[in-house]
This record gives sequence, structure tokens and C-alpha cells, in this order.
Amino acid sequence: MQTIPSEKFHRKFPQAELIYIPNFFSVEEANALFQKLLEDTPWLHDNITVFGKTYPQPRLTALFGKNSKPYSYSGITMNSLPYSKTLQAIDKKIEQEIAHEFTTVLMNLYRNGNDSNGWHADNEKELGKNPVIASVSFGAERFFHFKHRLNKALNYKLLLGHGSLLVMKGEMQHFWLHQLPKTKQTLGERINLTFRSIN
Repeated sequence: MQTIPSEKFHRKFPQAELIYIPNFFSVEEANALFQKLLEDTPWLHDNITVFGKTYPQPRLTALFGKNSKPYSYSGITMNSLPYSKTLQAIDKKIEQEIAHEFTTVLMNLYRNGNDSNGWHADNEKELGKNPVIASVSFGAERFFHFKHRLNKALNYKLLLGHGSLLVMKGEMQHFWLHQLPKTKQTLGERINLTFRSIN
């Protein structure tokens, strides 16, 4: 697995396009936003069914939207809550940066290194063709892995920093998988916000 340096880049891969901006939010901004989101979010701990087995998700989640449309994945249907002023401000900053509008944000709270998100793609039908996904990270740094579905040589990892922005574009959600793996490192909490547009 190739490690991509955690520096600002705008890079095209086969059937994918990625933008990474470390320190998209300053340390002071990121610290304040992390604490605000941690305390104010009504976190859920849903069960998930994988290969016929049901167990609690290894993370906490929440869904917010500019509209009332739900979002479904892995047998879970989440109903969205209205955007808070904090989420509106984060959303506005991202939309201005990349000139793309979003309707919904899925939030994940990883409580420690045992919390994770397995290999998947954000390719649900309500996201449409070639969805743009913007991912903001606050809290503990974690490695983000992504790999091509067909070309096994295309296998990468990127350390997502506190206050960073990662944008996935092009055909990535159709031809690539990504995950946030477990780690044996002693880590603190991490909050990840993935902005998307639900049709």
C-alpha cells in the first residue's frame, strides 16, 4: 500500500479525482468545532447487518440535511435532522472552496482506535451518478485507505489531519472502495463529516 504525503494536492487517479487540503480549518477553528459537534450532536448507535450477521456499528452516527430526505446504507435508514448553525458554516466554507452544493451531511464519531468503517463506496442510488463527496476531519488523525476495484496495484493510504478537507470526485465511488481501518494505536476521539447531495 502506497502512502500519499499529507500535504495539499489536487490529483487525478484512474477513474477518480481527489483534492486534499490540510488545515482547511485552523487549529483554533478545528478545536472549537470538534468540541461543539461532540457535545451538541445527538449521536446514534445503530445496528448494521453484514453477510447476514447483525451487530452494533463500530462508531456512532448522525444525519443532518437541508431537506427532509432520508439516507439508506447497509440496511440502515437514517432520517435527517435540520442543519445547525455550526453545520451551515462548515457547509458554506466547503461549497465556496469547491463550487459544489450539498444537501446532506453524514457524521461519524470514532471513539477510539477500535472504531472503524470497513471497505465500501458511497454509491447508493440516491446519490446519483459520479457523486461528489466532501469529507472533513476533526480530532485524532486516522489513516484513510482507498483501492481500485479492478486494478490491485492501485492501493493507497492518506493520513487525514485535524481540520482537513478531502474531496472525492469523478467516477471514484463506482470504481474505488475506501475504508477507515481499526488501529492498535491509542487514539482519542475523531469526528468525520461527509457532505453529499441526495437526489
